[in-house]
Amino acid sequence: MQKTQDNLYMILAAIFIASLVSCNLIFQKFFAINIWIPFIGNYTFEQSVGLLAYPITFIVTDIISEIYGRKKANQVVTSGLVASIFMLFIVTIADVVPMASWSKVTSSQFNHVFGLSSAAVFASMVSYLFAQYIDIRIFHFWKRLTDGKHLWLRNNASTVFSQFLDTCSVLTLLCFYNVIAWEKFSTLLLNGFLFKVFFAAFDTPIIYMITAYLRKKFNLEFGQELSSQ
Repeated sequence: MQKTQDNLYMILAAIFIASLVSCNLIFQKFFAINIWIPFIGNYTFEQSVGLLAYPITFIVTDIISEIYGRKKANQVVTSGLVASIFMLFIVTIADVVPMASWSKVTSSQFNHVFGLSSAAVFASMVSYLFAQYIDIRIFHFWKRLTDGKHLWLRNNASTVFSQFLDTCSVLTLLCFYNVIAWEKFSTLLLNGFLFKVFFAAFDTPIIYMITAYLRKKFNLEFGQELSSQ
């Protein structure tokens, strides 16, 4: 049983780290889709493709927090920070090494795609530290307050608040470093926050199903953590 618990934790940690690193690598592409919103009508939703993977990190930390406890969740957050710094180191080296004459990707093309990674990773890491640690802290605050009940409340309350801080701080830093124009700030802030609020509500039944399965598999009472066994 212990081996299964450890293997699952490693898989969740791997998903978390891969999602976080992916966000920092692909953020420079922005998408725009037309959607219809009641009482508003047609609305053009604009956002970075990096947004698509980032909410997954909050799902993972909520699952780990619920099953493994706060300490394990914080360990995953720290691992993601180390992975992001190491990724930045590798990308920086790859950007400065000389290009071979037959390389299909030129130095200018590589720099155009990955050259802003340092600013993006710095902005992401600062907001990431605030958002993830706050998410875990609020999650466990509500867990203690409700005596382990109302998973939907701590999942949404922690994610919505921390995601707003994350969106606001990362956009502020990206605009400050001229990665994104300031006139896009309010639109991207609103779009990013609404997307994350929607995703927090959408993933609630998913978290319920996953944690219910894991509690049954590991013989945990509702609200109980493996760290307390």
